[in-house]
Amino acid sequence: MTLDPKLAEEIIDAVDQGFDEQVEFVCDLVRHPSLRGQEHTAQDFWFDTLKRRGYAMDRWQVRVEDIEHHPGFSPVKVDYSNAINVVGTHRPREEKGRSLILNGHMDVVPVGPLDMWTSPPFEPRIEGDWLYGRGGGDMKAGLAANLAVMDALRRVGYQPAATVHLQSVVEEECTGNGALACLVRGYKADAAVIPEPEDEMLVRANTGVLWFRVHVKGHPVHVREAGSGANAIEASYTVMRALRELEAEWNGRKSQHPWFEELEHPINLNIGRIEGGDWASSVPAWCSFDCRIALYPGVAAKDAAAEIEACVREAARNDPYLGNNPPQVEWNGFFAEGYVLEPGSEAEAQLAAAHREVFARELEELVTPGYLDGRVFVLYGDTPCLVYGPRTENIHGFDERVSLSSLKQITRTLALFTASWCGLERLA
Repeated sequence: MTLDPKLAEEIIDAVDQGFDEQVEFVCDLVRHPSLRGQEHTAQDFWFDTLKRRGYAMDRWQVRVEDIEHHPGFSPVKVDYSNAINVVGTHRPREEKGRSLILNGHMDVVPVGPLDMWTSPPFEPRIEGDWLYGRGGGDMKAGLAANLAVMDALRRVGYQPAATVHLQSVVEEECTGNGALACLVRGYKADAAVIPEPEDEMLVRANTGVLWFRVHVKGHPVHVREAGSGANAIEASYTVMRALRELEAEWNGRKSQHPWFEELEHPINLNIGRIEGGDWASSVPAWCSFDCRIALYPGVAAKDAAAEIEACVREAARNDPYLGNNPPQVEWNGFFAEGYVLEPGSEAEAQLAAAHREVFARELEELVTPGYLDGRVFVLYGDTPCLVYGPRTENIHGFDERVSLSSLKQITRTLALFTASWCGLERLA
């Protein structure tokens, strides 16, 4: 559908009229500390907000048994009692346009030491153009934009002439199982949008991600006899060095992956957590460390996992102690493959046109070495997924913040896109 210029202007004005309310909604979401395993109160708030607007509501607990046999499943080592997904669905009086999923994730990453934040992470603060708070940028501003798009259309007396599912999912920061659970439950559409913090650009390609834990055993003795024991913490450094060599090897393969060959370092290994030992005066008997590493689109997660396990085995084989006490690799989160959004879809063309209308410039694209739920739609739903959102800074860090002027522009663009993609019908 090609929008009448006057109607497009009215839709943009409607976004602006509701923007203060939209920003306050972002602040309300930030006030809910939706860390992993604690997302349910924020999801209840999202549910109640959409229900008051008259959407058909669906809320359910993500169950491992429902998704563990799907090829996109990531292994789970935590309790899912509070892993709640929420979907609000708009249905038109007559289905004339193309259907749409507006997706976002409610989970946020841990905040780290509180004394390193300028202000408390779950107390939103606005300073100039920036809204501060954990999850404000990644990605509660995007969730709020999805709802604001629908509100703006109603404000001008219209609604989409096609089914629209507003999804708020969990587990995006650790497994991707929340978005996968929506797909397995039957939620599909002609296109999907995820307003992740992507600096006003469209994600063209995205790496996959693996999470794993390495367990190293030592031989404990009293520290006075340390030379006769085997320090598990120090032995773990041998494995870490080997994994760094594997990281370098994978980065050396970037020329085989056209979308990533221009990136300086597309494959990033992060050793994100380590624990070990029981007593300062005992040689530590154990050490475990958690890792995250990326993989190129087109590389099967199981093949990358096999390379990692072989790397750890080889490192142990070349070490006098570890050769007889091989470390164990445990898969405990992301087991997710990357994707490429192939150019040329009608959905992308519609978004590019809306972006041009709002920003007065062409839509740029980027490739990103971080995980995105877009892989669920592209790899398993045969659905073009447009990952496109506002400018942010310090996501996953201290003083995370989102640009409000950018958020407004993104919301305007998504409102125009939704109107043109789905078509419009007048409110009854």
